Amino acid sequence: MVIIMEIAENREKNREYRERARALVAQMTLEEKVEQTVHNAPAVERLGIKAYNWWNEALHGVARAGVATVFPQSIGLAATFDEELVGQVADAISTEGRAKFNMQQAEGDTGLYKGLTFWSPNINIFRDPRWGRGHETFGEDPYLTSRMGVAFVKGLQGHNEKYLKAAACVKHAAVHSGPEGIRHSFNAVVGKQDLYETYLPAFKACIQEGHVEAVMGAYNMINGVPCCANKELLEEIFRGKWGFEGHVVSDCGAIVDFHMGHHITDTPVESAAMAMNGGCDLNCGNMYLFLKQAVDEGRVDEKRLDEALVNLFTARMKLGVLDQKEENPYDSIPYSVVDSRPMQQLNRETAAKSVVLLKNEGNLLPLDKSSIRTIGVIGPNANSRKALVGNYEGTASRYWTISEGIQEYLGDDVRVMFSEGCHLYRDSVEGLGSGNDRMSEVKGVCACSDVIVVCLGLDASLEGEQGDANNEYGSGDKPNLNLPGHQQEVLEEVCRSGKPVVLVLLSGSALAVNWADEHVPAILQGWYPGAQGGRAIAEILFGERCPEGKLPVTFYRSVEELPDFTDYNMKGRTYRYMKGEALYPFGYGLSYTSFSIGQISADAKKVGPEGVTIRALVKNTGDMPGGETVQVYVKICGEDTPNAQLKGLCKVHLAPGEEQEVQIHLSAAAFGLYDEEGALRVRAGQAFVYVGGQAPDTRSEKLTGRHVERLTFETADAVVEE
Repeated sequence: MVIIMEIAENREKNREYRERARALVAQMTLEEKVEQTVHNAPAVERLGIKAYNWWNEALHGVARAGVATVFPQSIGLAATFDEELVGQVADAISTEGRAKFNMQQAEGDTGLYKGLTFWSPNINIFRDPRWGRGHETFGEDPYLTSRMGVAFVKGLQGHNEKYLKAAACVKHAAVHSGPEGIRHSFNAVVGKQDLYETYLPAFKACIQEGHVEAVMGAYNMINGVPCCANKELLEEIFRGKWGFEGHVVSDCGAIVDFHMGHHITDTPVESAAMAMNGGCDLNCGNMYLFLKQAVDEGRVDEKRLDEALVNLFTARMKLGVLDQKEENPYDSIPYSVVDSRPMQQLNRETAAKSVVLLKNEGNLLPLDKSSIRTIGVIGPNANSRKALVGNYEGTASRYWTISEGIQEYLGDDVRVMFSEGCHLYRDSVEGLGSGNDRMSEVKGVCACSDVIVVCLGLDASLEGEQGDANNEYGSGDKPNLNLPGHQQEVLEEVCRSGKPVVLVLLSGSALAVNWADEHVPAILQGWYPGAQGGRAIAEILFGERCPEGKLPVTFYRSVEELPDFTDYNMKGRTYRYMKGEALYPFGYGLSYTSFSIGQISADAKKVGPEGVTIRALVKNTGDMPGGETVQVYVKICGEDTPNAQLKGLCKVHLAPGEEQEVQIHLSAAAFGLYDEEGALRVRAGQAFVYVGGQAPDTRSEKLTGRHVERLTFETADAVVEE
């Protein structure tokens, strides 16, 4: 049997690349070196170095460079709770990335968004539902984010022994999650306990397990130090403690912020020097063009500049872009794979698996096609492409909105009547129309319909990145958790019709749909489900597929229960620290079938250095094939400890009556908590381990009617990590 050692583990190959990179850098002039530290690096023809643009995006598909498969937004990928699936999606993205790169190279196109260094995934913690960029993340939980992040990084970077398929980049390091409007001047104040317990675990996992090639620094400061010049973060923790060997890139324009936003420095030369000395190798922007002056003035040692260049050229060598074309197997990937039928099928499967069934009173869903003559499809997101794609998106060759998906599924057998209902957030659909100018049409469609599907929520014009979301609020963040515009009025009018109503929410974040929870019998959370989203959701509505998604974020009842947006202390935030009852809890999601999770056991009663292994028998006790996520939560007993935290998961798919034993290992670290100095310690005492299909909170039990089994373990004092 031939054992392939992947490039990430191939120490000999990596040493070879670094030696080649050192030899190459040694031949360069200072001016040439400096020019290679900005994202749009020019060619050095005398050394055979082609121009290369480092800036590319692949959050949920190859972005901003023409046609590509547009997968569900990252928050939707997280809702699958499926590491294997996320890895498959990332592998598909890098396949398309290589195919597009090969085509572009053949045409001599080395422009923006044309490289193989993808600045994805975003593994920041979605700590506050108001943050506009939260839908780019894998949710609010450090463990889930770690598992999704590692799967994405591995899938994107490939499994070849000599070459990276693409280079992943985890961002934004670190302690970064809004507010967007002040990100260029904001100082995130955070203690070491929250830093290590919440904000850094996903970065550690992606560095140590995923062997991610790149890390991007954030715009903000941490405790008074800009992230892109934070030696403690970039050098001491990432490289020193965790063994990171890749390269560090600044967020775009972040180094300008040193003197323009944070006022830590006075000049561009000082800013460039501070970032380079702080461990940032590559500048997205042009501030590093001042490095020649910085070296000449003695502000930066040229050896540090050489070190940065070695990191950068090693990355390019790992990608094979400096080698002969025939040497790299990825160079043969044809352009025809892009948005091809297999890619679209994977996209459709992924979209369906991301949907979360929040409510299904009286088993209204799935709908019976044979009993419906006319169905009403109403709402601003019912026929909206923008509500499918989120941000950082590519261009699909074909889109299926919710309305289009329902029409395609039903064909000529059922009449589909449509109304936009209202504008997503403005007073009227037509610029000169009176307020709420589609309400009479809503009533007309309701009167004609046997059942009504209402499609409400948000899109990336209302939640997104500062300057990217051209919304009425200005920055991309949400001011509250309400349905915007006249959407709530439309929903209430539809319910007054007396017809059966299904609410489909398309959004990248939690909405406080308290009224809907009380009055609407069936609710689906569809996120931004990608180009195939309408088809996938139609299949779920009519029972072709069984919903299996789980919430990667808490749905709160109001912003009133949240701490101040600028407060980065985790007290009172997310399911791990909140005191109140959620509208819909983290880890929650219903199904059309039912599962039992029993015969739960462990291989030890005391937690030792090797941890413990949990076993459970999962059985599909319902009538449909479906997927269930076995979730394992650990609660450390004692005062001032967090609520039970997710520490293990396993996704299984079972036919009716089928059962499967699962094993989930919990390391000793799963029973530890970080202290105020950032050390991970296991305390002597007791720990509860909960095993089930949801979190062990009373709201989840009430919503599902299911109880979560509990095991008790003894723990002894131990320091797991200094």
